[in-house]
Amino acid sequence: MNIIVAADMNWAIGYKNKLLVRIPADHRFFKKTTLHKAVIMGRKTLESLPGGLPLKDRLNVIITSNPDFEVKDAVVVNSIEKALEAVKDYDSNDVYVIGGESIYRQMLPYCDTAYVTKIDYAYNADVYFPNLDEMEDWHVTEVSDEQTYHDLIYFFYKYERKNH
Repeated sequence: MNIIVAADMNWAIGYKNKLLVRIPADHRFFKKTTLHKAVIMGRKTLESLPGGLPLKDRLNVIITSNPDFEVKDAVVVNSIEKALEAVKDYDSNDVYVIGGESIYRQMLPYCDTAYVTKIDYAYNADVYFPNLDEMEDWHVTEVSDEQTYHDLIYFFYKYERKNH
């Protein structure tokens, strides 16, 4: 399984249930990478999407502890195990964990690849992604050339779990 995230230089990923910044090339990469695949997210991540609606042309699996939560065109589950069950018919390379912080932390042990858009800036934030650079079992396997969006500098990183 894969994780896909945009994080600042301190591994911050959001503030008040919103992305820190919207970078069009990052959104294009996200869409191209996840289209016609399965995405796993928490309820708050779903609510942060445009219109609070599931992503089109993907299997959307929403993890929530709210037993009454329902959303059209998505599979709603109440545990990591049930989320894994919901995507079992997909090749694990076609499953992407897309947030937020709690879901990332719980799903990271099941993932072998992380696509991280690293933004060279420190934002005011209240949610963070685990720092893969400090984890011995993860290493960088690809780094893009420097990218810019207005005055922001960012890179596309691919991390892989060692011995996978």
